[in-house]
Amino acid sequence: MSTIISPSVLAADFANLERDVKLLNQSKAEWIHIDIMDGVFVPNISFGLPVMKAIHKHAEKPLDVHLMIVNPDQYVEDFKNAGAEILTVHYEACTHLHRTLQLIKSHGMKTGVALNPHTPIDVLSEVINEIDVVLIMSVNPGFGGQKFIDSAVTKVAKLKKLITNHDADTLIEVDGGVNTTTGAELVKAGADALVAGSFVFKSDDPVKTIEDLNNL
Repeated sequence: MSTIISPSVLAADFANLERDVKLLNQSKAEWIHIDIMDGVFVPNISFGLPVMKAIHKHAEKPLDVHLMIVNPDQYVEDFKNAGAEILTVHYEACTHLHRTLQLIKSHGMKTGVALNPHTPIDVLSEVINEIDVVLIMSVNPGFGGQKFIDSAVTKVAKLKKLITNHDADTLIEVDGGVNTTTGAELVKAGADALVAGSFVFKSDDPVKTIEDLNNL
């Protein structure tokens, strides 16, 4: 089975977003990753709902939306209306995670939970069967182009074991410092999906780069 690739438009050319989204439409990317940052949960601000709606207008692939924000519950319906098909919240930002997951499901979206590098996978043991995608952060969230944290590979293997032990259908996605070398290690450890931003959009041939990652 080929690896799901979800290129992050955080690394795209913001002055030519329509062009870059159409490029992804023509590639082997299965999802389009949208990083939403509020400057509170993470020390950076990316873009919000109006830009996401503009991306959705041109996208032919599911929008894989990663919320790096506080109080995500109050925006769940807004992100559904803006075109999200997968909505990922941070474990660290959710006081009542099970309630948040039920809210996402009630709006017809797939549920995602992201874990920061310091957060162990065991915190998901009670809700793993409610989660469609676990997003392992292999860098500290907030900025693109960071160095890959090697311990993420072991974390993926542990998560795979947790999913198997609970007979869950959860997919494992990894975000941060992904290239063909780190990607191969992650896939070998059990990753199903890879987020790549700078590695794709700063390459000479983004479509070929996505294909290379897809074949890992």
